[in-house]
Amino acid sequence: MSPDASSTQGGSASRDRSVEQTPPGLLNASGGPDASPHPSRSSGSIASELPLRWAGTRAFLIECSSLKEVMRWHTQLSAHPYPGQLDVLAAAETVLLTFSTHAAARKAASDVVTARLDHADAATGKTVEIDVIYDGEDLAEVGELTGLGERGVIEAHTGTEWTAAFGGFAPGFAYLVAPGDPLEVPRRDSPRTAVPTGSVALAGRFSAVYPQRSPGGWQLIGHTNAPLWDVNREEPSLIRPGDTVKYRAVRELAEVTNDRAASAESDATEEVTRALVIEDPGMQSLLQDTGRPGLGDLGVVASGAADHASPAQANRLVGNSPDAAVIETMLGGLSVTARGHHVVALTGAPVPARIEGPNGNRSVSINAPFALYDGERLTLDAPSAGLRSYLAVRGGFATVEVLGSRSTDVMSGIGPEPLESGDELPVPNVAAGRAVGDPENPAVAFPETDEPTVLRVTPGPRDDWFTPEALKTFSSQEWTVSSQSNRVGVRFEPPADDNRLERSREGELASEGVVAGSLQVPHSGVPVLFLADHPVTGGYPVIAVVVPEDLPRAAQLPPGVSVRFTIIDSPRPANAPQTSGESA
Repeated sequence: MSPDASSTQGGSASRDRSVEQTPPGLLNASGGPDASPHPSRSSGSIASELPLRWAGTRAFLIECSSLKEVMRWHTQLSAHPYPGQLDVLAAAETVLLTFSTHAAARKAASDVVTARLDHADAATGKTVEIDVIYDGEDLAEVGELTGLGERGVIEAHTGTEWTAAFGGFAPGFAYLVAPGDPLEVPRRDSPRTAVPTGSVALAGRFSAVYPQRSPGGWQLIGHTNAPLWDVNREEPSLIRPGDTVKYRAVRELAEVTNDRAASAESDATEEVTRALVIEDPGMQSLLQDTGRPGLGDLGVVASGAADHASPAQANRLVGNSPDAAVIETMLGGLSVTARGHHVVALTGAPVPARIEGPNGNRSVSINAPFALYDGERLTLDAPSAGLRSYLAVRGGFATVEVLGSRSTDVMSGIGPEPLESGDELPVPNVAAGRAVGDPENPAVAFPETDEPTVLRVTPGPRDDWFTPEALKTFSSQEWTVSSQSNRVGVRFEPPADDNRLERSREGELASEGVVAGSLQVPHSGVPVLFLADHPVTGGYPVIAVVVPEDLPRAAQLPPGVSVRFTIIDSPRPANAPQTSGESA
């Protein structure tokens, strides 16, 4: 996914209603200033209800009338989060709020839907100066499009102060705006497959710097070596929402060094003598835990285990806390050797497993703790159902944390590399008192191979972008999982009868925040089900969202199986208006 959709000139087509501009300083219903840290609740004739769209059962989008309003809401809700609020993510026309539970989301929505911003202004942050060599491939074309010429573009770009409105496309990517939109230009007709790191670009009303090599269709006007993203810094992102950015034209760029980078490995873990050694990682084996939620503004998705129920069960069986790191392995083949004595457990996709070593050979059962003694090797065969299995060890893995998590995010590259043969995963000693669990039933129910997997979904937030026939097709036909699926999302094969999901409107949707479980529908008309490593924002309409309780099943879908979506009512806060994207 590229940042392109946020810069579309047709963004207004994504709005199906107008929103009143909120006057500053509104008093609450009692006639006095609202002392609550949250926006004031209004009643009677002085309030109109704020447009809200549910994105699943634990998140909703606030639709705003302007980017300024987006930034004000983002500032207010970042500084004064609701109970259970996990993340607040600003975009071009919306603010996405995500919560830990449905109850917390429902309570916040009941408040937000009739709330008014009082004196909340957009955040003001630090000033960042970025040196730029203006040698971009599209500089001459931008000069023609704006009528300014190349020199005029450079003067306009450097002669104004840019404000970071929001992030989200990729770690460290910030959408910058300037008063009067001095350099508003369209995207390229044909996006580049790879935009170099440090490219300074324009699209729509926005300016940005690409923090890493990625696809994109923005107009390139120069380049910089400013380190936009560095996980070894206290503040990984050079630019955060609310910061002011000043571009400075230079003839050459000073060499940038990072003194902390060389010491990254020195932060490693306590010294331990017990470990699991990877003999064979199989098709793909990754370290995963509960992820790194709350960093959407920096373009960092929560990530974590794709099937969150199975690693929680594995950790419970060996006596770990639920957030301990485990090995997530796909389609078997993983082989590990124990250094020291361990208690381990296997959960997730039911996989035959055997132990070989100095104490003889034996098979082991899944969903139950078992011993793995020093020098013994544990090997996993292919699962009989499902896709991903999870290996937990008592004590967890004492590997380096990146942004508070040991998870591997395969899309952004944050976290440890995929496991390879020879990797040693240190296991710390465990304090006495943690009980080992009893055998349990599987945490995830795997359907019979000849039956479709049924996933429950709530409609919206953009189901009104599709025809009634498309909505019927979405839930009535079976979708076959494609071999192109991964931790970013489950892809489906085009239907044999070519019965794809047709839109009911033209234009482009301005990029907005998306949650795990979102079923985004690109122009192909075939949905993509976002999993743990999904993009933070998306520029295609989301027709429905899988309920969190069914996401573990979605993460266990192997290629070739059939899926059927069944629609359930989406949540609606008390006294909230019925909006598109909700069922009655």
